[in-house]
Amino acid sequence: MTAPRVAIYPGTFDPITNGHMDVITRATKVADRLVIALGEHPDKKTLFTVEERLAMVRAEIEPVNGINGTTIEVKVFSGLLMRFAEEVGATFVIRGLRAVSDFEYELQMAGMNARLNPTVETIFLMASERNLFIASRLVREVARLGGDVSTFVSPRVAAKLTARFQNRPAS
Repeated sequence: MTAPRVAIYPGTFDPITNGHMDVITRATKVADRLVIALGEHPDKKTLFTVEERLAMVRAEIEPVNGINGTTIEVKVFSGLLMRFAEEVGATFVIRGLRAVSDFEYELQMAGMNARLNPTVETIFLMASERNLFIASRLVREVARLGGDVSTFVSPRVAAKLTARFQNRPAS
């Protein structure tokens, strides 16, 4: 019997987008257990708290949990990703790529992670054509300015973004 293939998909998910969900769904084709590694970085300013992001991600993954036989869970982590990978027994990291600029950054991270833990591989999944341009940062900006984000995030996440910016000036 072979050991289960455990993958981690790290990110801040501030907020989780349709692009993230596309990568998560496609990662179920290569992992038996997928841990969404929700990054908690005290120095990084996020729109949503870690608790809010955790609740959003859990709600979003619920409909796809078990697809292709993959168990999906969400865990908060801080510190080194390779240390977290060891804690959850991951043998590979899933990273989504949208553009050449993503690749340059992700290649450096994959190289550093390989030096820290050569037993953990990095798998790059190209964003689907319809999700190439979606970035949480851009979604937050569109929502902040009162734009329609319904094609970039689920209705549930769109409502949370709208509520967050409803009483704030667009500045």
